[in-house]
Parts: sequence; structure tokens; C-alpha cells
Amino acid sequence: MSKTATIHARIDPATKEKSEAVLKSLGMTPTDAIRLFFRQIALRNEFPIELKNPNPTTRETFAKTDQGLELEEFDSLGDFKRNWDVE
Repeated sequence: MSKTATIHARIDPATKEKSEAVLKSLGMTPTDAIRLFFRQIALRNEFPIELKNPNPTTRETFAKTDQGLELEEFDSLGDFKRNWDVE
């Protein structure tokens, strides 16, 4: 009987590269991270990260911004703050 099992996963190259850089800064390999993640699932008997569905207002906002609608742009942080204070 084998003492290990193999997991295969596909991920887009940009996400892989960015994630590996973060893991490297922590002294971890992708394999270390996957092992840690699966151990936490097994220990907690649940998904170890809180996931939430966005509320209707947030879903509507995401849909609009995905389409480039109702976006505001500011030339500076000061402009943004002044706009924020008005509303």
C-alpha cells in the first residue's frame, strides 16, 4: 500500500507564478502549501477558509464594473477624498 497519493491540478500560469513567489517568500513550496491546506481540511472537517456569496448589491456592483459601467476615476487621492466627503 502506498504511503502517498498524488493530486494533479491545472491553474493559469499567471496565478501560479504569483502564488509561487508568495510561497517562496514564506519558505514554502507549492507542495508544502497543498499539504497544509489538505491537513487543515482534515483537521477541521470543513473548508478552512470562510467563503461567502456576495449580497445582491455587491453582485450588481460586480456585474456593472465587469462591464465598465458606473466607474469613477480620480486624478489624485485628494480628489477621491473630496468626492467621498460630498456624498
